[in-house]
Amino acid sequence: MIIRAIDGLNETIGRIVSVVAIVFAAFIIYDVFMRYVLNDPTRWAFDVTKQMFGFYFVLLGGYALRHQAHVRVDLLTANLSETPARIVDALGYLIFFFPFAWVFTTRSYEFAMRSYAQGETTYGSVQLPVYPLKMAMAAAAALLLLQGIAEVLKLVFNRQEVRSDA
Repeated sequence: MIIRAIDGLNETIGRIVSVVAIVFAAFIIYDVFMRYVLNDPTRWAFDVTKQMFGFYFVLLGGYALRHQAHVRVDLLTANLSETPARIVDALGYLIFFFPFAWVFTTRSYEFAMRSYAQGETTYGSVQLPVYPLKMAMAAAAALLLLQGIAEVLKLVFNRQEVRSDA
């Protein structure tokens, strides 16, 4: 049940965030058109597309982990049978992933709250608020941590990927 809920959450967020890529591309095309066809570049498009790319990039971490799309080095597990390989994978999560994910989650949350409290903005000619992107980073870290929990539970209970749309 918890595996399915976490997988479903990251699947849903991944699908929603993937739409940002379309919007992101539209902003870039608009800016290129304005700059090179009409010779009237926008002042805001660079900052907006940079922030949209940030949202897109960070929020897909849990989705990528759910689909095993992160870089892995399987030197230890390549020649092991199934049970020892699962044990090594679980130990890898416990020793490396969870400490990183915990620090990433707690520090990015503190980072976002400080940015919000200060009303931090970009430096460009159009000053956009930065805290929404930093809050997205904290949310992304929490989603990554949750997906790590689901992946370890799959290893412990010897479950294959549980699809939310199944």
